[in-house]
Amino acid sequence: MGAVSTEPSATADPHEVLGYLLKHATSKLTALMDAALEPFGIDSKDFGALRVLAHREPTSQLQVAQTLGIDRTTMVALLDVLERKGIVTRRPDPADRRRNVVELTEQGLRTYDAARIAHGRAESTFLAGISPTAAGQLRRTLRTLVED
Repeated sequence: MGAVSTEPSATADPHEVLGYLLKHATSKLTALMDAALEPFGIDSKDFGALRVLAHREPTSQLQVAQTLGIDRTTMVALLDVLERKGIVTRRPDPADRRRNVVELTEQGLRTYDAARIAHGRAESTFLAGISPTAAGQLRRTLRTLVED
């Protein structure tokens, strides 16, 4: 495989355009994740919220939205669905009644635990074409680009 230029491509081949590659890689990864998570009644967006909630004490809707980088309206809609499924529960924060505190239910914890395994397998499938070293470098590179 030849070296990849960091210069914008002047060719008509979309496979040389970074935006095209990122978009289609994201689409492929999302499709793999959603298919892997479907048996648990969730999708990749839901899994992101579960992952945040599984690693914290009960937290506010706003904190979850900020962690995931999504707007409050989208967060409320996502949590509405998860709450109807019995995966999360929301209640007013005793310290500030204007805020809702969100946490996983017992069913939500079981869903997350099972979904985490399926998520890992789907991610491994997505990365199977590259070495573990290249996969690690891809993560580091993307993290740098996202954090800047």
